[in-house]
Amino acid sequence: MSGADPDHIAELFSGFGPVTVRRMFSGSGVFADGMMIALVVDGAIFLKADASTIPEFEREGLRPFSYRTKDGKRTLNSYWRMPERLYDEPDELADWARQAMEAARRAGVKARVKRTKRR
Repeated sequence: MSGADPDHIAELFSGFGPVTVRRMFSGSGVFADGMMIALVVDGAIFLKADASTIPEFEREGLRPFSYRTKDGKRTLNSYWRMPERLYDEPDELADWARQAMEAARRAGVKARVKRTKRR
């Protein structure tokens, strides 16, 4: 995938439904219903994942998003690289995007529960 053109990214996700692409740091976030379901960095898409969906990424031989800092490499296990074939398979991409949305929902529920418990 060349670049992170917001229109192109939205088109890729069109089988899933409407998404909003917003610039973030050195990449972009892909949002649906106010939740971030994907991260785009250096032209690669990383889908939201959690314990329920990570095994599917592992079966595909994919890796989580990682980046370098002055202290070394950091890995963000909540976003995993999207399989290359999905760039040409809109129906399958829509299925993976729905799973990413569910992972985002589950993460949102956990975050609200944690904030509630602090009171």
